[in-house]
Amino acid sequence: MSPEEQKTREDLAACYRLAALHRFTDLIYTHITARVPGDEGHFLINPYGWRWEEITASSLVKIDVNGNKVDGSPHRVNPAGFTIHSAVHMNRHDAAWIMHTHTRAGVAVSCMEEGLMPLNQISLQFHNRIAYHDFEGIALDLEERERIVADFGMHPVMILRNHGLIATGRSAAEMFSNMFYLERACEIQIAAHSTGQPLRTISNDIAARVHEQYVQMNEEDGGLDLEWAAHLRSVEGLGSDFRL
Repeated sequence: MSPEEQKTREDLAACYRLAALHRFTDLIYTHITARVPGDEGHFLINPYGWRWEEITASSLVKIDVNGNKVDGSPHRVNPAGFTIHSAVHMNRHDAAWIMHTHTRAGVAVSCMEEGLMPLNQISLQFHNRIAYHDFEGIALDLEERERIVADFGMHPVMILRNHGLIATGRSAAEMFSNMFYLERACEIQIAAHSTGQPLRTISNDIAARVHEQYVQMNEEDGGLDLEWAAHLRSVEGLGSDFRL
């Protein structure tokens, strides 16, 4: 195994443990996947039936674009669960990392006609950066992959209407940050709606300005790297066995 693949395995296992820590899981369902560096057409995915708290670097299974195992792993995988991921991985070079969730807040917002609203500075990270895809049933149909890709475009995150959330990234840090704050924005929106009070949205001009401020903080000022290091300290505080 190359050092690059080992690093990817460790970071992906960390993402599963972090997602469990923040209660992003759907028991044994939904997935986080990563493209294997230097190994064209191969990806890493969780073994089917494992809780996300149990995932380790060595337990991750290497699969091809059709969800077939290619590494002799003794563990089962859920090929149907890779339908959405494979669509994006195959068509987006920048989407090396993909997370799909069915959280309470994420699914609730996916059921709202207006989708994610510009209500606060956290939601403004996704100003003009969020895609939507209409619900077509459980994602088992390979033909749906083309429609998912078309709707996704080059956005980093997507709301699957009446279904859940997807976040992508060029790295584990970028993907997890996108999902962490998309989920937080959904939680805040549901909390705001629950008050029963009129909601005050933010103008497009201010939204665009705040988005650019986030870009500067994350990319120019190194905020994304600092954030990922903090996430890793959180999961390492629970035990370092995810690296095994």
